[in-house]
Formats: sequence, structure tokens, C-alpha cells
Amino acid sequence: MATIFTRIANGEIPSYKVAENDDFYAFLDINPLAQGHTLVIPKHVEDDYIFHLDPETYRGLWDFAGEVAQAIRKAIPCKRVGVAVLGMEVPHTHIHLVPLQSEGDLDFRKQRPQFTPEQQAQTAAAIRKAYEER
Repeated sequence: MATIFTRIANGEIPSYKVAENDDFYAFLDINPLAQGHTLVIPKHVEDDYIFHLDPETYRGLWDFAGEVAQAIRKAIPCKRVGVAVLGMEVPHTHIHLVPLQSEGDLDFRKQRPQFTPEQQAQTAAAIRKAYEER
């Protein structure tokens, strides 16, 4: 059975897509640490541990994540885009890209801000536009 992230990448479950190519997909986290918190996944590999990826997929995932991070930084006012790879919540390799003002913004235990569907859609559109303009 496909993971929830594969189903999102396949369009079976709606998401706030920010970027996509043939092999990778990026979308807003539904429980974000900050506005613009994005998840980046490989489309065709469902392994839950990033270090199990074959070298080509591993490098491609990081290259794609770097492009998305640049788009996030252009679209969302922040000092940095933080990176986390936890892989504990969903059994599908994913990279968290989180706009940061301080190191504490990358604390997954903190209370999460709430955004309306309209705010999420606007954020995704802004990042998508920045990604497409790169």
C-alpha cells in the first residue's frame, strides 16, 4: 500500500504544492512550525530512511530541496531556511525545510502556529512562483 506522501505526490490526496519535477515533490506541511514549512519527498521511493536511498536519488533529493529552499527564502521573509530529516512520523523519506528567524524555530516540540486554508494557498503560490522564476 502506498504511503500518504506517495498518495499526495500522485494527486490522490490534496496538498499545497510548492514545486515538482519528474522525481521529487514539495508541499506545505499541514502542521507547520512556521509559515512556509515545506516537505520535500522522492516520488518513486517509499523507504523511510534517507540513508537507504540510492546515490542518484539521494543527491537529486538534496539538489531539489536546495532549489526549493532558495524559493522559500525568496517568498517568505526569514534569516535562513532550516533543514531537518527526522523520518519518524511518516514511513517515507522526507526533508523538512523551515523558514527561520532563530534556531528555536526548528523545535518540533513547540506549539505550532495555525494558518487558514487561504493563507496556506497564498503561501504555496508565493513559493511556487519563486521556484518557477529561478
